[in-house]
Amino acid sequence: MKILVYGSTTFGSVVRVLVEDCGHEFAGFIDDVHPSAADVLGTFDQVVNSHKAGAFACVNAVGYNDLAARARVTARIAAAGYAMPSLVHPKAIVGRDAKIGAGAMIMAGATVDIRVDVGPTVVLWPGAVVAHDTTLDGNTFLSPNATVCGCCQVGRDCFVGAGAVVVDHARVPDGTRIKAAERFVTREKT
Repeated sequence: MKILVYGSTTFGSVVRVLVEDCGHEFAGFIDDVHPSAADVLGTFDQVVNSHKAGAFACVNAVGYNDLAARARVTARIAAAGYAMPSLVHPKAIVGRDAKIGAGAMIMAGATVDIRVDVGPTVVLWPGAVVAHDTTLDGNTFLSPNATVCGCCQVGRDCFVGAGAVVVDHARVPDGTRIKAAERFVTREKT
């Protein structure tokens, strides 16, 4: 599959390697801010005309610093009709009944346990662990070595820092930012 990568900065360069490691062909970067940088085909408006949705897929490489902008880019990609494949590195561990949403990215060394639902455009960095019966809603980032324990619900547009731990049965509200090495605890009311 030929895949366009929307965003050409540091995260984009990581996603380019992930695309290739997953056995796909990197077709070029899309960048609205730096349209003349190396390997950039142009802005989204230019590329949508030169690289048609039927012949190319597209993934979102806008980073976690502006999750609202990232969500807008995802909407643009979908509205233009591009498929947004999930990218699961061959050295990631994914439970056989886990669900992986469109455009989700699971890096080498990440672990997704059984009965986990990884929402669309979620990013799991190397060493991230998501334990059983957990849901990660869309557009959420788990940093390297972050752990989400079992039976958790992590909302949309969340960021979980490196080495952070979301304890079992926690509910993380939409838009939450958890600092590196922080322990996040909430319990569902019974």
